[in-house]
Amino acid sequence: MSATVHTDVPDDLKPHLLKKALAHAPFTGWSDTLLTEAEQDLNLSPGMAKLAFPNGAAGLLDYWAESCDQAMAVAAQKADLDKMRLSERIAFLVRIRIEQDAAHREAAKTAVAYLAVPLYHGQAMRLTSRTVDLMWKLAGDHSTDFNYYTKRLSLGALYSATFFYWLSDESENYADSWAFLDRRIADLLNFEKTKSKVRSSLDKLPSLTEMLGKWRYGTSSTKENSPIKDTEPSPTASEDTADVIKDVTK
Repeated sequence: MSATVHTDVPDDLKPHLLKKALAHAPFTGWSDTLLTEAEQDLNLSPGMAKLAFPNGAAGLLDYWAESCDQAMAVAAQKADLDKMRLSERIAFLVRIRIEQDAAHREAAKTAVAYLAVPLYHGQAMRLTSRTVDLMWKLAGDHSTDFNYYTKRLSLGALYSATFFYWLSDESENYADSWAFLDRRIADLLNFEKTKSKVRSSLDKLPSLTEMLGKWRYGTSSTKENSPIKDTEPSPTASEDTADVIKDVTK
């Protein structure tokens, strides 16, 4: 007979911890220290943050990503996606999901640095897979055949490339990022041409781990005040990544 574990940690404590943690993340990075700082800011008893997030920083980051996914879903419901073409739905969802991170872009950069560590690549893949699966469901995708997988692989590559581009985009209102997205969205949706070759071309898709590796070990130009030194990808590097997507889907 399995025992039921009870704690005195209410679920509504989690968003408060997250809010405090996001303020510290650009300076502390993602670690258990981040949870401790958030706990202290809220004047909680020692160990309460660990009870709320038993998996530490990994659990906190998962909670942030899920919160952003749900905010995207709420925005999608208000946008009346049924009146949009499929390409417009996907572009809207990718943009609105990235915009959920806009208020904490520096924290997002340190989150990428955390996920770039090989030990956490699995979590990066899970978070991305969860996000793009929700995007397709919100867009009205009901496929159950091989397309189910190819659509999510392709959108995962596009979403990741756009996200990395956005992290280093200094244009007004991130206009360059949305232009980058618009240039690629038609290629992603060209599935009729993709289906005949996708089985032999999946290995050409830029993987999330490759992009994380570029972020962690790359030599692209840095921004003086970035919390991640000597690892920030330039828009040009992201363009190169997206060109691979274009070659596969054209």
